Amino acid sequence: MYTGILPILPTAAKLPAPETGVRVAALGGGHGLAASLSALRLVTGNVTAVVTVADDGGSSGRLRDELGVLPPGDLRMALSALCDDTDWGRTWRDVMQHRFTSREGVSGSLDNHALGNLLIVTLWELLGDPVAGLRWAGALLGARGEVLPMASVPLTIEGRVLTNGIPGELIRGQSRLAKAGELDNVALVPQDAPACAEAVAAIHNADWVVLGPGSWYTSVLPHLLLPEMRDALCTTTAKRLLTMNLDVNDAEAAGMNAADHLHVISRYAPGFTVDVVLADPQSIGDVGEFTQAAAMIGAEVVFGKVGSSGGNTVHDPLRLAAAYRDIFGDH
Repeated sequence: MYTGILPILPTAAKLPAPETGVRVAALGGGHGLAASLSALRLVTGNVTAVVTVADDGGSSGRLRDELGVLPPGDLRMALSALCDDTDWGRTWRDVMQHRFTSREGVSGSLDNHALGNLLIVTLWELLGDPVAGLRWAGALLGARGEVLPMASVPLTIEGRVLTNGIPGELIRGQSRLAKAGELDNVALVPQDAPACAEAVAAIHNADWVVLGPGSWYTSVLPHLLLPEMRDALCTTTAKRLLTMNLDVNDAEAAGMNAADHLHVISRYAPGFTVDVVLADPQSIGDVGEFTQAAAMIGAEVVFGKVGSSGGNTVHDPLRLAAAYRDIFGDH
């Protein structure tokens, strides 16, 4: 291990003192988690992001295969979503998100790699500690919160595609499952992988746990499939908020409606209950069916317009922040 850098933040790079506010552990991965973090950073300075580590595609997949590291891409996106809203933070966010593109006719080794992925992996190799490396990366961005991996080792997710309600072909790998449609027999490999101890502690120390939005089977559900993480989510004294997707019938959930998403949660984690489900009314077809499904996991439904006004199925950070603020204050 490189010993020229101590695994602590240098004085010049220390994060500002946490702002007062509700303590939130936000769980998910990819663009969905980035959406919730972009909103939560406007509500509180006490945010801990817990990120899935099953990505096996693109730059993350290549680094995972070649170096045997946790896939850094979703962790990078979470850090970027929490960056300080200053020229410094925004500049380093853009640096982290920058992707290399080889010139025409050349297939280069850096092609499509995000610089932030390379930076995070560099910190991991220097420090020998994924959590310490992410803290250093967060300090560089002035991140308003902490980013942690869900597990201590890379995970693989697998499942069988449902055809007319019958489980069929077994598909392994997040990048393939994301395009497969409705799934069954979803599992993590290894099934008993160790959860990140700091992530488990963050869940127990939180006032609120926010799960979702995100790809339901590959970003949201994995947190409930990892035994130590599921136990923490079921036993924490924190209140639990489930944020629904705006597009409940995307490629990964083809043929499913909003109520089906809640049935997935109850089927794979029957001991997990939720206090509040947040949904945009435009995403819910049968309100009665959805409300009944929410009640089965112990949840009150809060409807709020949290989608962008541009017609895209993306969450608006300000609207989502307002919804979170109201829910935290009213419950």
